[in-house]
Amino acid sequence: MTLNKTSFKKKLKVGSKEYTIFQLSKMEKAGFGDVSRLPFSIRILLESAIRNYDDYQVTLEDIKTLSGWKPVSELKEVAFKPGRVILQDFTGVPCVVDLAAMREQMKRMGGDVKKINPQVQCDLVIDHSLQVDAYGSRKALDTNVNLEFKRNKERYEFLKWGQNTFSNFRVIPPAAGIIHQVNLEFLAKGVLLHKEFSAKGKGMETVLYPDSLVGTDSHTTMINGLGVVGWGVGGIEAESVMLGEPLCMVMPEVIGVRLTGSMKEGITATDVVLTIVQILRKRGVVDKFVEFFGSGLANLTLADRATISNMCPEYGATIGVFPVDAQTIEYYQLTGRGAEAKVVEAYYKAQGMFDPYKKSEPQFTDLLTLDLGSIEPCLAGPKRPQDRVLLSALKNSFSAALSTASGHSGFGLPAEELTKAEVVANTGDAITHGSVVLAAITSCTNTSNPSVLIGAGLLARNAAAKGLRVKKFIKTSLTPGSQVVDEYLTKSGLMASLEALGFHNAGYGCATCIGNSGPLPVEVSAAVEKGSLIVASVTSGNRNFEGRINPYVKANYLASPMLVVAFALAGSINIDLSTEAIGVDKSGNKVFLKDIWPAQKEINAAIRKFVTVAAFKGRYARAIKGNAHWAKIKTVKSELFRWNKNSTYVQEPPYFESMGNGPRAIKDIKEARVLVFVGDSITTDHISPAGNISAKSPAGQYLVSIGVDPVDFNSYGARRGNDRVMSRGTFANIRLRNLMAPGTEGSWTTHIPSGEKMSIFDASLKYKQTSTPLIALAGKEYGTGSSRDWAAKGPALLGINAVIAESYERIHRSNLAGMGIMPLQYTPGVNAQSLGLKGDEVFDISGLNENLKPRQELSVSARKTDGSVIKFNVIVRLDTPVEIDYYRNGGILQTVLLKLQK
Repeated sequence: MTLNKTSFKKKLKVGSKEYTIFQLSKMEKAGFGDVSRLPFSIRILLESAIRNYDDYQVTLEDIKTLSGWKPVSELKEVAFKPGRVILQDFTGVPCVVDLAAMREQMKRMGGDVKKINPQVQCDLVIDHSLQVDAYGSRKALDTNVNLEFKRNKERYEFLKWGQNTFSNFRVIPPAAGIIHQVNLEFLAKGVLLHKEFSAKGKGMETVLYPDSLVGTDSHTTMINGLGVVGWGVGGIEAESVMLGEPLCMVMPEVIGVRLTGSMKEGITATDVVLTIVQILRKRGVVDKFVEFFGSGLANLTLADRATISNMCPEYGATIGVFPVDAQTIEYYQLTGRGAEAKVVEAYYKAQGMFDPYKKSEPQFTDLLTLDLGSIEPCLAGPKRPQDRVLLSALKNSFSAALSTASGHSGFGLPAEELTKAEVVANTGDAITHGSVVLAAITSCTNTSNPSVLIGAGLLARNAAAKGLRVKKFIKTSLTPGSQVVDEYLTKSGLMASLEALGFHNAGYGCATCIGNSGPLPVEVSAAVEKGSLIVASVTSGNRNFEGRINPYVKANYLASPMLVVAFALAGSINIDLSTEAIGVDKSGNKVFLKDIWPAQKEINAAIRKFVTVAAFKGRYARAIKGNAHWAKIKTVKSELFRWNKNSTYVQEPPYFESMGNGPRAIKDIKEARVLVFVGDSITTDHISPAGNISAKSPAGQYLVSIGVDPVDFNSYGARRGNDRVMSRGTFANIRLRNLMAPGTEGSWTTHIPSGEKMSIFDASLKYKQTSTPLIALAGKEYGTGSSRDWAAKGPALLGINAVIAESYERIHRSNLAGMGIMPLQYTPGVNAQSLGLKGDEVFDISGLNENLKPRQELSVSARKTDGSVIKFNVIVRLDTPVEIDYYRNGGILQTVLLKLQK
């Protein structure tokens, strides 16, 4: 049976223009049932399936599966073709490197290199290369931008080459803003269109369809706040979509979250999202779609919704989407997209998807209800974003964490060390456990939200007026999410108030939250190190994993921009700001947080006056052109990139060295050794190279060996286009605890059978000399965190053939499959500890052959040093036939090349 998809077409007139849409309401007449009962997000996937139906990449079975969606997952596979792709430069550079390398391989295979070209619109926003080196002065912005261009000249030349060479590829220059905010405020159109020949032979017609996307950053979900379905994927998946491949996925369950009521005075969107993160993490929504709806939506601004959608990776879902409704249309108008707003409204009304749950709710997999009026002020930390702490409980919580030896929040200090203190040289200030040494208003989570940014400015104004100041040992910074933020803070006079407390604009980019916080003052880091102090950061970001923010800061808390300013004033998180004074005024009187906290009425008045259409139109018109530094970047236009063997930033990767002209045979893994053996909640930060490069690390030693001075190391993120650096930085996180090298932290393992302790990279080379297959053992939630493709690319280059874990985070599991690594999962109730695995065993994984099926069980035998054997079963976490093809071919890139070669 085939489908006549033209029968679903309908004309839609908006103003003087006529469009063609694929009408979902015609599904029932065609025998597919009433699709109006489906969740909003499933209808978006269904429309894509009908429009892209070709009975090859998208099949009739896909359409049947989507139209017949059931609340309980049946593990059925569906294909989805997103409308566009968005990249940031950390993940985008290796994407473009891979495309350039694919062109080289296509040339070697005798194919047409021009086939390696994005088939859908791809935008790369350069926002992850900024580092906060300079801060606390009006020179900070210029200083940091100058350093950014100096450090990244090679990368930016390469990206300009890509922009000039590839079609459908646009680069948004540095200093425009954070990728997700630029996407929310500028790139998103709500609906997309393409021209195609009319089925009736009457020339061309313009097909209109919902905006949808995937992005190489897990927080791509921020766009869900605008009613756009999109999520984060690994770079290799994004490349596949760019090259015209469908995204294959298991039909998701959909969790409904009904929001009711309204926020109390003094509650921020940050408080709301941290509460939602905790609730949904507890419920368990990994691999699921989440939809927010209900009467409470009327009391949330679009920016509030975007804040909630942004932290979707923190609560673990694939998406956290809001419906298209009147708030959505108003936001398009506010941000200078009035023409788009009319088309968006007309399209979604024509599809019966405008404010879709106003009359009735669909049946969800599960339904949760949250009263916004029940939310209290809070933070999250000190190590994970889901560990919410009430503001009033923070002091006791941190005190308990200092002496707690176990769990995800404990530091395990002995009693005699709890009162330690050190004086910071040149300041005379003493710091103790809990002292705040870094306070940053940063990250896309909050910087798209005028309410909390203007609120922070007003709080700073009120504090400065009372004579409150920030201690000199605290590194303070503001990295606005877009130039529009700078516009309304400056025009309202609140930028001056923030600057009075040291929160000067340090640059437009994702900085502190991704580990680009820059160094602490030498005197501060020296005091921290001397006293072995557990000092704190407070950031308005979304990530606070160990070792991420700054290597000297072990206690990291997420909070609203207002609380970031408040804790900077307090100087410590070891305080109850609900009852204790934040400081004293000019007359020596105690000042409490409630004395300087701005009223929501005042915040709203400032928003109405200073957040304007003109601000959005004017700033983006200038930002997209780039600054003078960008104009000076030179490049050439050529079909193939001219690789420079001496470059330390961009190198042709070796992924295709062993690639033949056909797929590889699927066969058992024999005589494998364990390279890495880790516990629960190992994040992609632990696996993927991130943050600063230590001179003592394998990557640092390599750079020194080729003549790079440590002062010019830059960050791992900036060098993601160089596999020589990245493979040496894999599993090099300073907080990684590899059970193969007990008692150590960082990039250490034990080579078996020699028993020699060495770096993970050096051990991988030694295993490679003996052609020994390698595996990794892990616990629960392996690969939690950002969508870092190097968390899969690095292990592949180290020679890891398979990972055996108790469970995986969605993106990382998919990335492993996309790099030809076999993700295996223990059967329920079984793990390394229950089996008695030590890591020194020899592993055989049996049952791998050409008849391999998704989620098939395999048998594993682990031969111990005494000759005894541990046997157990594992589940193949290749979840679709397409992923099995990726594994067979060695990865997604190889699969695409083999297809395009034909």
